[in-house]
Order: sequence, then C-alpha cells, then structure tokens
Amino acid sequence: MTWSAAEPTLPEDLLLLMFQPGSRAIGGDALLSVLAGAVLADLALDGRVSTTKSTGTVMVEAVQGRAPTDEILRRAWAYLADRPRGIQAALAAIGPTVRTPLLARLVARGDIREQRHGGLGPFSTTTLMDGGSARRARLLSDVRDVVIGGTEPTPRVAALAGLLWGSGTLPELHRSSAGACARQLDRGQWVVGAAAAMVTRTTNAIIAGSVVIAAGVPARAR
Repeated sequence: MTWSAAEPTLPEDLLLLMFQPGSRAIGGDALLSVLAGAVLADLALDGRVSTTKSTGTVMVEAVQGRAPTDEILRRAWAYLADRPRGIQAALAAIGPTVRTPLLARLVARGDIREQRHGGLGPFSTTTLMDGGSARRARLLSDVRDVVIGGTEPTPRVAALAGLLWGSGTLPELHRSSAGACARQLDRGQWVVGAAAAMVTRTTNAIIAGSVVIAAGVPARAR
C-alpha cells in the first residue's frame, strides 16, 4: 500500500472528524458519499482532477499525467481517467470502497483504537476508541476556529468544513453553535462564498455535489 503515516489524506482527516469515541461504526450511507467527496476534493486541491458542466450535470475527469501515489486516491483517479464521470456516478462508485481502508489507516496511525468485547469470532463486538494521538482534537480546533471564531480557512480546512456540513455531522461537533453553523454553512455555500479565493472552482463543485447527494440520503441512514 502506497501511503505515508506522516501525510494523512483529506478523507482520512474527514473520517477522523466524524468519528465519535465509543461508537461501533462511523456514519451510515451518507458517509459514503461524503468520503467519496473528500477523495475527489483531495485530488482537486492537488490539481489532479477537473470538472465541467454538461446539460446541468457536473462531470469530473482525471488530469492526464497527474496520477497520485497514494493508493486510495490513485484508484479514484484511475476510475476517472477511463472517461469523465457525472458527480453522482463518481461518488456512488468511490464511496463504498474507501471507508474500510481509511479506518484501517486511522487505526494503524494510532488515531483510533479498536477495543474488542465478548467471545471469539461472530460472538465478539468491537468498539472504536480514541487512540490518544491528539490529531482529532487538533482538526476539531482548526474547524472550530473557522466556523465559530471566523478565522480565514486554508483550502483544506474549508473543504473539511463543507464536507462535514454535507454529512450532517457539523452541528454535532459544534452543539453550542448549531444555529450559527446553519447560517454560515447552509448546504455548503459557506465554502463557495467565504473561501472562494482559496478553494478552487473544481473543489467547490465537488463539495457542492457531495453535499446535495448526501442531503438526499434518508435521515434513518445517517
């Protein structure tokens, strides 16, 4: 597997932010679309994919010669290199393939710890615990500084905030300021507005598409 423990990807950071210590799983169906959006946003921030509009549909395609070395990002890039894909098709294809390897990376880094209970095999259960690395706390602080404190976001933090809002998770991370979050991050428009000078048009289109699709997942699946 081609990845460096010193260089977490955007979807790894997003999954870590969505993790709730003491849970047995992270997210539901909405998570898959948002994680796929994070994969595409990571590629976009590095200039590895571009977007166009065709009959009102956002199309995503790989920038030739710009394949990433990271295995998860490279698989998504290769899927798009075959031919341009509609954002909905791209999210649907990428989402189901990334949650398990991303969680494995977070466990390998020590950001998340798996705690097993009960017997062996099918009779055991696993709880996800904070690994004690403090990276989740730092990421939360970065997002809070932007959303609550009004700090100018970096492209990466702006993308994380937009995708968190699309997942429906941001109000949970900022319970005391859920109303303010709703006003600033209404369906991802905060990223397009306040951070337009920093986040590329491609990234904005991907985040907006991810937010709309995640918002369409029935509430019971979240």
